[in-house]
Formats: sequence, structure tokens, C-alpha cells
Amino acid sequence: MQENAVFLGFSEKPEYLPLKYANRHGLIAGATGTGKTVSLQIIAEGLSDAGVPVFVADVKGDLAGISQAVKMKSFLTERAQIVGLEPYKPRGFPVCFWDLYGKQGHPIRATVTEMGPLLLSRLLGLNDTQEGVLTLAFRVADDEGLLLLDLKDLRSLLVEVATRRKELSAEYGHVSTASVGAIQRRLLALEEQGAENFFGEPALDLLDFMQTDENGKGIINVLAADKLMQTPKLYATFLLWMLSELFEELPEVGDPDKPKLVYFFDEAHLLFDEAPKALLQKVEQVVRLIRSKGVSVFFVTQNPQDVPDSVSSQLGNRVQHALRAFTPREQRVVRAAAETFRPNPNFKTTDVITELGIGEALVSTLMKKGVPGVVERTLIRPPESRMGSITKAERKTILSASEMGDRYDEMVDNESAYEILKDRREKIEKEQERASKREEKTKSRKSSSRTGGRRTTRRRSNRQSAGEAAFKTFVRTLAREAARGILGTLKRR
Repeated sequence: MQENAVFLGFSEKPEYLPLKYANRHGLIAGATGTGKTVSLQIIAEGLSDAGVPVFVADVKGDLAGISQAVKMKSFLTERAQIVGLEPYKPRGFPVCFWDLYGKQGHPIRATVTEMGPLLLSRLLGLNDTQEGVLTLAFRVADDEGLLLLDLKDLRSLLVEVATRRKELSAEYGHVSTASVGAIQRRLLALEEQGAENFFGEPALDLLDFMQTDENGKGIINVLAADKLMQTPKLYATFLLWMLSELFEELPEVGDPDKPKLVYFFDEAHLLFDEAPKALLQKVEQVVRLIRSKGVSVFFVTQNPQDVPDSVSSQLGNRVQHALRAFTPREQRVVRAAAETFRPNPNFKTTDVITELGIGEALVSTLMKKGVPGVVERTLIRPPESRMGSITKAERKTILSASEMGDRYDEMVDNESAYEILKDRREKIEKEQERASKREEKTKSRKSSSRTGGRRTTRRRSNRQSAGEAAFKTFVRTLAREAARGILGTLKRR
């Protein structure tokens, strides 16, 4: 085995993914059942061995097996001998399980403030007008120091925006009450899908995704996504939010000897389906720049054309499994996939893509100076970890031993916009009640006066009451200039 590289398999020679160029991003593509998951698995194993943390979304429940040793079978040992994998030892890898719903792993949460209006608008499926109102609401929250931790905070803020619509329209732009109502209804539908479990505290610290074990092996973070896939927009938005957070929070590291984290985006078409052009441009920008933070992104999908050309052109490491080509459209897809490889004079790439067997792939990785290697027909090495799901008992054992349970398993409800706005409304109601009583007393004195003379009423002062002044001072103390990144997510300071 070659040092500083991940062994992928054997063509006419051993094929490797050099760690030096692993953060140049990659693509794993192919039809269902052709071996994409195994390719993802063996790359994750190799990266873990090299001390590189990994994040993967387990959309079918079969990647959890990476935590357990493979059950030795004859076809696996034969494959290991053919490709020259020596020694071939069944073993599990260090894993941390996560789950947005908190059922099959530690809960993952983000605050509404951190996610920002752009990603939340996509999650809610808002139109341009509704997105504008939501962006206005976030601006009000940022300017007034209102932390939006969970969905009840956002609902409370939207009520505040609708109540103060005349005042806010003059300062920020038109506030449509119809749009506020539409956003509220979308939030209700989102809650029914279980999304309230995702928004809140403690919010995920991304450094917890970038850990090694006591032996220096990279932790493989496995997100249980089988249930999450039932709400594709939530799945895609979460993964995009995490990618954006990594980009905004990690420092520049230049061109490291190996990645700080490798991020596998399975079912990548969900990220790009129906995404507006403005969002796609920002995704392209994040993918282009995030490698300078030491983060590598591998897109995993059936059809390589699911990834837009502007993003695909940045994917230097490619593993292409078999594609079907029975219709003219499928044949165009095959030709397009073949054109992304540096040609091999020994075979015609378009023909080989349709001839590949299960466990075979066309492989091209970056070589010295980042030059793409010639495409090779490669027999992918067998995994050393289990191919398939794990038992509830096995999962429970791993979760109980994890340090992340103490940090994330219990939700915390801290003071935020909901409590602040509730207190504000109560103060306003009390002030209005006192004003009403003063007005009644004044009327009573007028009616009981027998002088017949004209009483001079005191002009109502335009000055703030003591309660209003104190509250505004409190808001100014909380207020800060919020900085938001490319995808509108909040930058921590």
C-alpha cells in the first residue's frame, strides 16, 4: 500500500486517491446497484486510517455497518487477492452516529438565526415576495438583538413584524401581511414534518465533526438519513447549511497535505433540483472556495449530470460506475460522463461505462501538480467493514460510549426572541392600561368640576416613559451588527 494515499483498487496497476489532492473534491456516480456505496465506504475507511475525519449521510441505513468488522466471505477474499489488498483484515472503524430526529444518533440542531433567511426560504418553498419579508424579519432580529433559536422564536418575530408593519415598512421596505401569513402556514407544515427537532440549542459545534480517536484514526460521522429522506428539502437544506457553516467558520489553511474533513453529499441531485439560479451561484462559490479551508466535498449521485457543469468542473477525483444507455437520452448522459475523463488510448470510455460490472468503476484521480490522471477501468477493493446495517444493540453500544451524548442529547430552552417579545408586549399592555386609567381619571375630574371655567389640560409629552426608555436601552445593549456569509448563514464572532 502507498503512503499518503487511499487505495481504491486495481486496473493494470494499483489505483490511489492521493491525500494531497483529496481536497480537490470528487464525484461518485453510477446506476442503482452498481457499487457506489461500497466506493464511498472504502474511501471513508482509507481516509479514517489516514487520520482524516469524514461526514457521510446514511440514506439507506447500510453505511452504519462501517462501525463493524466485515463478515469474511469467499468472494471478498478473492477480490482482495486480485487487487493486491494485503493484509486484508476485517475490522470496524471509529464512528459517531447523528440523527436530526435524535432517534438513531445524537441530535443535530441549528438555531434559526444561524441558518439565515436564504436557506430557510428554500426549505419553506417561499416565493420572491415571501422571501423578501422573511429577509426583512431577520434584519429586524439582527438589528434589535433578537436571537432566533427555535421556530417559536421565528413565529413570535413574524407576529411582531405584522404588528409593526407601518413602522417597519418605512425603515426596511413594504411588509405584506399576506406574506407573513403564508410564511406562518409554511412553518406549521414544517413543524408537522418534525423540523422543530432540528431548530434549537445546543446547536452543533462543527469542530465536533472533526475529531480523531485515541489511535489517531479519523472519526466517521454517520448521519441517519433514512427517515430524513422522506422530506428531501430538509435533507438538502441541512447538508447545505453544514457546508456553509464549515466555509464561514474554518480558517484558511492553504494547500494542506491532507484534508481536515471530507464531506460526502449523497443523493446530490436533491441539492440542485429546483434550486434558483442565485442559490446555485452561491453553492458554486462555496464549493470553489471551501477547499482552501481544508474541506473536500464528494457528490454521490446516480446521474453525473445531476451536478451542474459549474460545480462538476471543480470535481477532480472521479469514480464512475456503470450507466445504462438504452434510450437516446441515456446515451447522451453516457457521452457527457465520458467527456469528463482524460481519455485512455487503450479503450473507448463511452463503451466501457455501459459494460462495467458490479464493483468495477472508471477511476481518475489528480496526480502531481493537480493534473487529472488517465481514466482507468478499475476493480474496486473490498471493504474491511461490514456492508449493510447494524443491530439496535450495536448502535446503542456505540452511542452509550460516545462523548457527544452529554453535549447534545438534552435540548435547552434559553431566553431568546420569544421571551423578549413576550416581555415587550406585556410592558406595552401595562403601559396602555396605565394610560387608560389616567385618561379616565382626567375625564372624571372634568365632569365633576363646578367652576365652569375652562381648564387647561396638560399637553401630552412626546417623551418616552421610563419603561420604554429602559427597554430600548436593553435592546441597544443586545444589538449587534450581524455578519452573514455567502449563503446568508450567521458568522459567529
